[in-house]
Amino acid sequence: MEGLNIWAVLVAGIAGFGLGAIWYSPVLFIKVWMKETGLTEEKAKTANTGLIMGLAFLLTLFAAFNLAMFFGGKVDLQGGILYGFLTGIGFVLPCLGILTLFEMTSVKLFAINAGYFTVMFTIMGAILGAWH
Repeated sequence: MEGLNIWAVLVAGIAGFGLGAIWYSPVLFIKVWMKETGLTEEKAKTANTGLIMGLAFLLTLFAAFNLAMFFGGKVDLQGGILYGFLTGIGFVLPCLGILTLFEMTSVKLFAINAGYFTVMFTIMGAILGAWH
């Protein structure tokens, strides 16, 4: 915890969550994502949006904290980008790939979700690396 910059973790978490708001919006992939998940607008309206968003933010913040702990305050901007990207490609992508295979969901859904997490960890890594 010694080299941890809590402000960088907070900003990285906010950035990752903000990316999700754009990624899963009408600007980018919401229509395809909803189709591929089978989620309808009617069902989405019944969700507890405050709870979902609040927990999603806490989980994103936890991911940023975990990435920062792995970095240990010893990663610069370039290293942060590289290691953030490798986290997405090397850890998240295979895990989502395994779920995709066993859940027999679509490659489109896999690509949307894996793409989001890879970009998210790359951005988080950049922030944590630049602001160590």
